Amino acid sequence: MPSSHKQSSPASLRRLSDATTMRALAHPLRISLMELLTLDGPMTATEAGERLGESPTTCSFHLRQLAKYGLVEEAGKAPGRNRPWRVPSMGMTVEAEEDPGANLAAEALERIVIERNLRRFQAYRDSRATYQKVWRDLASTGDYALCVTPDELEQIERDLAQVLLRFQGRLTDRSSRPDGARLIKVLQFIFPLELDNLMPDPPGGSDPLPR
Repeated sequence: MPSSHKQSSPASLRRLSDATTMRALAHPLRISLMELLTLDGPMTATEAGERLGESPTTCSFHLRQLAKYGLVEEAGKAPGRNRPWRVPSMGMTVEAEEDPGANLAAEALERIVIERNLRRFQAYRDSRATYQKVWRDLASTGDYALCVTPDELEQIERDLAQVLLRFQGRLTDRSSRPDGARLIKVLQFIFPLELDNLMPDPPGGSDPLPR
């Protein structure tokens, strides 16, 4: 799903820069459809609806809307809603800082994606006792504070992407998945840190207001 404003993003990622396309994608069900097709597609609107608990009619409507902006495409010809859909590119990145309108659309889209992933992380934590010990041991969180230049940070992002993208082909090529492999999620948050944000959280656990 979308990553944020990464000049060092791999060339294979689709780059979103216009507000209209980002607003079209900024819908929870459309993001779910995109993710489902990426991870387990191609599939029809009926098949997607069964997986997501939505009607075929609803999924068909949202898939057609996504198709208007090239975010999904038909994977073959079949009558009615039986036509399968697929995602033409593996992942995307958002690059919209120069356009205020597009930047607002990017922030709305990223907020949905971030909140979705944080809910998933918390859901894992709430149910981690149900996972095999090897996965509980390997699932982890990290917290690093660094002092770097923009060029150094760009290199860090590039190096991280190269490591992770070594395994991306397994999402679409199931035959390349070794025994014991399972789907995981890697979240990445990189942002400038202000010293006044190092203060303890106020009573009630809510975060301080941003600068």
